[in-house]
Amino acid sequence: MRAHLLAARLAGPVATPREKSLRSYRLFAARDPRGTLGLTPAREWGEADVLALMARRCGVPADPARTGGPDVIDPGRTLDALDAFAERLSAVAARRGAVLLGTGHPRPLLGFYAGLADALSAAGCIVLTPAQGRCVDITTRFGVRLRQLDYVRGVAMVREPGARSISGETGAHTHSPLPLRVALEGLAELGGPLPDLVIGDHGWACGAGQLGLEVIALADADDPAPFVGEAEGRIAAVVPLDDAVRSRYYRPLTRYVLNRACLSQ
Repeated sequence: MRAHLLAARLAGPVATPREKSLRSYRLFAARDPRGTLGLTPAREWGEADVLALMARRCGVPADPARTGGPDVIDPGRTLDALDAFAERLSAVAARRGAVLLGTGHPRPLLGFYAGLADALSAAGCIVLTPAQGRCVDITTRFGVRLRQLDYVRGVAMVREPGARSISGETGAHTHSPLPLRVALEGLAELGGPLPDLVIGDHGWACGAGQLGLEVIALADADDPAPFVGEAEGRIAAVVPLDDAVRSRYYRPLTRYVLNRACLSQ
């Protein structure tokens, strides 16, 4: 698995530019919503604090003077986090809990999450799909845009209204926690169970952690918020990896995690 992580550039030198990571750390330190992704940190995090945390949890270079080139993710930290991720999957499967899966990166990551959803469903878990088709106003760099909540193979995402597909190809990239909140509102309206575990990234993970739900997540080197959530005890496990490589490169990770969780079909 370590060799695959490096060959696929899921870890090691990744495509995420160092400048982009440092900008995200500045945004988080300033509590800019573009950086916090729905998480309100419990304490003050300065830019140097965020960089130090990301060096520890993700393996990015700790030197603030390094401002260019590709960022770096330590594959050893990725493997350790995948094991912790698998432990949480195994635990929720053992009690046949309710799970909610959602992604702000549907094109690359849908297949990874869908594989988990299939295995958890086969193990007797309830895979929640609330508020299907509900609209959400999301702030983007182009202004506020209307998006629709949709599910593919048990995985939540947002799309532009009217865009339908049996895959994640028409899914929209988002950092917003609002889709997670809309999904939870849908559950509350139905009187259904809250998720015992939320699995996701970006606003899905941070929004759920902020609300006190158990969360496991994937996060890139330029997404400090989930790692802060983990450091503050609000996210159970965060896997550091490049979250935007080709979708097929995540398939070995699905197999690895399910094998470790004893959920292989």
